[in-house]
This record gives sequence, structure tokens and C-alpha cells, in this order.
Amino acid sequence: MLSLHDKIVAITGASGGIGEATARLLAQRGAAVVLAARRSERIDAIAQDIRQEGGRAATCVVDVTKAGDLQRLVSTTIDQYGRIDVLVNNAGIAPISPLAELDTEGWSAMIDVNLRGMLNCVAAALPVFREQGSGHLVSIVSVAGLSVSPSMAVYAATKNAVRTVHEGLRAESTDGVVRTTAISPGYVRTDLADSMADPHIREQTRKNMDAMGIPPAAVARAVAFAIEQPDDVEIGEINVRPTVQA
Repeated sequence: MLSLHDKIVAITGASGGIGEATARLLAQRGAAVVLAARRSERIDAIAQDIRQEGGRAATCVVDVTKAGDLQRLVSTTIDQYGRIDVLVNNAGIAPISPLAELDTEGWSAMIDVNLRGMLNCVAAALPVFREQGSGHLVSIVSVAGLSVSPSMAVYAATKNAVRTVHEGLRAESTDGVVRTTAISPGYVRTDLADSMADPHIREQTRKNMDAMGIPPAAVARAVAFAIEQPDDVEIGEINVRPTVQA
């Protein structure tokens, strides 16, 4: 039977939503987790909950736009548990708006967090994975990159860039050492809309999440499915969306 017991998993963006749900589920299934986010008090509280329920959890304050923070996350994970089997790149923001609004600050922020953050994960984890002889990078992408909607051009571009880097890393890793999985959610009930500056887009997104969004645990189960596979099986990409989402 497939199992997560003894898996060591670091998760960015773990202070809420998909990241928190993933940390809790993986810990329940026997993995040791290291929660990473900018909000120390929040990840500390979640880790404490996990430990009180009999799981193993540690924390590390991380800003994914800073390469050194990701290196510290990897080293903290190794110091705590002896290795790192999986890095879940979950941190992301979506200050979306029509291109005509010229929100260049929002564009830069999405590039820095969504794309550069993922590349910082690769730079920190890949040498360790290769030294260990195994490792798995999982990134939470988005179905927004599969069908681009108005106001989401730059957001979708960052997510498609992450998907492209994943495929490049997969093609360079056919020696079986590094596995990659890109998981693309549709509407999920999270606080992602909080990063949207436009009040109309923010409100509409929240309405869509309330009307059709699936719980973050649905995406967490997809993460668990991908990482519990034996070493010779790679789940390259999973789309997880509400059955009612177009």
C-alpha cells in the first residue's frame, strides 16, 4: 500500500489555504512537514496543532522572493529531519487587473512571487535532491494558465511559465533522481482574492469561490497522491477544479 510515512516535506505558503490544508493532511498520513510562510505566528500555530494531534511539524519564516530564504528552508528541513524528500511550491499571489490599467507593480509582484519564487525553490532544492539521489518538486499552478480570461493575462503568464520550467526540469531529469508535479487548481475557497487590488474583481472572485469553490483539502489530496507514488512513477500534471466550473 502506498504511504507517506517517513516522507519529509517542506511547504511554502503554508499559513493558510492550500498550503495549510496540505501540511495538515500530509502530517495526518505520516509525513514530517516544515511549514514556510511570512506570517510566523500563523505557521507556528498550525504546527502546534499538528504536533498536538500526534504529527511532526516544524516552521521556517520564508519570503519566496528571497533566494536565501529558500536555501534556509531547505537547510532547516535537513537539520530538523535529516533530509528533504519533497518541496511543495505553493506560495502565490494574484493582484489581477486588465492590462489597460497598466498595474506594473502588480505585474512585477506576480513575476517575483509566482515565477521567481518557484525558481528560487529549484535553485535551493535541486542540488540537495541530486546529492541525496532523490527528490520531488511539486508546484501549485492554476487552470487560469490553460484558458486565459480577461484581467488574468499576467497571472496566467506566470503560471504558464512555472508549467514550462517544470517540463524543462522533467526533461532534464530522466535519470530518475528528480520528479516534478504541477497541480493546477480551479476555484478553491482560499484567501487568494485578498491580493486583488481591484474591488470589483476581488468581489466577483470571492462570489465565484463561494458559489463553486472546492475546499483546499481537495488540492491537498492531489498533492498526497502525487508524492506517495513509488520512485519509478512520476505524476507530471494534475488539474483539480470544481465539477461545475466551465
